[in-house]
Amino acid sequence: MTKIGFIGLGIMGGPMAAHLVAAGHDVTGFDLSRASLDELVANGGGAAGSAQEAVSGAEVVITMLPNHPQVEAVVDEVAFGEGALLIDMSTIRPSTSIEIARKLTHVRVLDAPVSGGQTGAVQASLSIMVGGEERDFAAARPFLEVVGKTVVHVGPHGAGQVVKAANQLVVGGIYALVAEAIVLLEASGVDPKAGLDVLAGGLAASRVLDLKRESMIAREFQPGFRIDLHHKDMGIALDAARSADVALPVTNQIAALVAAARAQGYGSLDHSALLKVVENFAGRA
Repeated sequence: MTKIGFIGLGIMGGPMAAHLVAAGHDVTGFDLSRASLDELVANGGGAAGSAQEAVSGAEVVITMLPNHPQVEAVVDEVAFGEGALLIDMSTIRPSTSIEIARKLTHVRVLDAPVSGGQTGAVQASLSIMVGGEERDFAAARPFLEVVGKTVVHVGPHGAGQVVKAANQLVVGGIYALVAEAIVLLEASGVDPKAGLDVLAGGLAASRVLDLKRESMIAREFQPGFRIDLHHKDMGIALDAARSADVALPVTNQIAALVAAARAQGYGSLDHSALLKVVENFAGRA
């Protein structure tokens, strides 16, 4: 049993913390939502009244927060135990992850963002991309394997966030193209279900088609991952491209589509709601 402090119990963090409890660890969580804390307690974990209370005495601290300001606030406001292992599983700027590791010299730090959405968190099937020291990754791996199926050390501090940025630009691009395929099929009088079923069995196959084609055709956009968050992530991808001094023209277009979705009032919907933006552009709304 390891004492774990878990900060951020949202639609991703809540199930992840519960899996760690089920694996036999002593998990104390903190979140601004009382309902999220109550759910962790119902699953056998403990509820803290503050981030500091969650971190106190913890050998491992996991953060799963919306963006870099929240992560930076935790890092600046709490006192970590000497030699504690901080695993930040939030999706933030690579430069922020590097700065956190530089600042916390008495703490082992990893950036370990995830892919798989709410479904992956619930099913403990997340893909986890980890940046940091190899020895710290080895120490964290047993905990990461509780919540994920694919756990890979991808490089030094910040590398996990770069890989997550790449993931998000690919996912956004696939959603946009699937949306255009649906619009084309429907406008041509072709059954979109039959058409996408064929695509899912060929070279165009993807996890997006596997998991989302039916809900997209039905225009069901209950969020597993909100447009608002994908908009934030595309900003991270563009920032990473600038830092690497590379041009990513398609990424710029996908970022513009996601920004349009937000501007059109779809920010609280699932990122598959890019279909609504494509329909608006095509005059099919």
